[in-house]
Formats: sequence, C-alpha cells, structure tokens
Amino acid sequence: MVERTDEQHAEKMKKKQAAHDKIMATKTQEKGLLIVHTGKGKGKTTAALGMVVRMIGHGKKVGVVQFVKGAMTTGEKAVFDAFPEQVEFKPMGEGFTWNTQDRSRDIALAREAWDEVKRMVADPDYALVLADELNIVLRYDYLPLDEVLAVLTGKDAMKHVVVTGRNAPEALIEAADLVTEMTMIKHPFRSGVKAQAGIEY
Repeated sequence: MVERTDEQHAEKMKKKQAAHDKIMATKTQEKGLLIVHTGKGKGKTTAALGMVVRMIGHGKKVGVVQFVKGAMTTGEKAVFDAFPEQVEFKPMGEGFTWNTQDRSRDIALAREAWDEVKRMVADPDYALVLADELNIVLRYDYLPLDEVLAVLTGKDAMKHVVVTGRNAPEALIEAADLVTEMTMIKHPFRSGVKAQAGIEY
C-alpha cells in the first residue's frame, strides 16, 4: 500500500469531490420510480420495507400489500401498525403454494391482493406502494403480466412502486427504473438454522 501525506490525500479528495459535484449537477429530474427487487438472495422485502420506513420519516403515506405472506405474524406489521395514518399494511396471502396446495384459492387471493395494489396505485394519497412477492404470483401465472405492467407503467408520474420477489419477469425488469438482484453467497438455512424472529420475519 502506498503511503500518502495528509496534503496528498486532501488533494486527491478535492479532485474526487469536484468530479462528484460535476456529475450531481446533471441530476435534476425528479420522478416516481418503478423499483424491482429480485434474485435468490435474502433481503428483497427487507430492503423494500426500509424504504417504507424512510417514507414514514418523511411524513408520507405508504401502502403495503403482501402476496403469499400473511399466514404468520411479522415484526414489521407490529411496527407499521403503530403508524395507522401513514401505513396501510395488508398481508393477504396464506403461505407459499406448496403449503396451500390449492391453486384456485391461490389465484383468487392473488387477485384480491392485486385489486388492493391497483386501488393504492390509483389513490394520489399514497406516495409509495409496495407489492411484496408480486413476482412469485406472476411466475405462477396467477395474474396476467400484461395487466400488471399496464397498471405499473400507467401510474402517476410522481408515485413510487416497489415490486419484490424472485424471478422477476423480463418485461417487468425492462419497464422498471431501478432493478436490484440479490445474490445469495451464503445462507444459514443451508447449515440447519431455521428462520428467526427479527431476521426473517
């Protein structure tokens, strides 16, 4: 490692700051984003819920609809229930498809949850809408992709929508403004560690 004097370091940081400021001067647009969190790694919902917390901190109203999830009590529901004026939190699933083993009911629940997402997206009071695990129901063809894309791309210009879940469809990735793929490198589940309160739920 090359040792730098304080003066050399300061000079290098001054150049970095100037380059950064030049880039930032070109970023003037503000718009509602379509955000997708996908991939096999843990953290898709957790990252999205972090944005919900940020919105609460800014005094904004948020709608959260959880597809698939809903069969268990989660820590985030307890927190968001403390902000009833700002967060409408709706877990509307009954578990993963291998748990329910009832495709017709899964499709009906997916439709009910999607109707809630559509209502929130259309309501100007919501600054952000989170459709948690929507990608899963799209993967199983429980909802028509064309309908979902039409609603998400036709949203108000300043509304943010976040979609989570593995296997995001290519068309959704293409339509999104921001896509993050969570990559699993290591997971305690593979070593026999079960899901734990405060970490997974």
